[in-house]
Amino acid sequence: MSNVGVEKVEEIEAVEVIIDEELIKSKDIFRIIEPLWWNVNIYDSVEEYESNLSEFNDYQKYIFAIEWYIVEVNNGGHDQFYFNSTGIVWEDALMGFKEIGAEENYIVLLESTKLLGGTPSKVREERQNQLDKLEPDFDELDNRLYDSEKELYEKINEYILKNMEMFEYKGMVKRPEGF
Repeated sequence: MSNVGVEKVEEIEAVEVIIDEELIKSKDIFRIIEPLWWNVNIYDSVEEYESNLSEFNDYQKYIFAIEWYIVEVNNGGHDQFYFNSTGIVWEDALMGFKEIGAEENYIVLLESTKLLGGTPSKVREERQNQLDKLEPDFDELDNRLYDSEKELYEKINEYILKNMEMFEYKGMVKRPEGF
């Protein structure tokens, strides 16, 4: 019997996640925003995304959006960021850069939005249509993000440590087994 074409379905488990001072001081950004990573749906509607975010504060929301932005641009440039579901976070990432004082990154992201007409849609299909219609060249902006990344992570960590109490969390999170 062949397993070709059979997908493995990951089991979901509910686990208690505690983001405390010790974890925050570790500067493990993924672990610090883990509750958002598993609880905020970026794949469906804007309404669902915003509803999921309502459980969290702006401090957490901004770092979550910035992290998605960095991960996607590092993986496939601004093209990938806007093409994929993650493009839904662009406005929160932009506000986050302003909040943490990452002026260069704010400008890079703002310039990328201008290449998509100034206001990229938060609806994935509409954003993909904007990409197809406008055919933006993001190469320079991709490189500017890559060049600023070390300084950006220093700013993110400084911001998190300065606002430590805003990142503390204790609650149940549903995530794939093994994480």
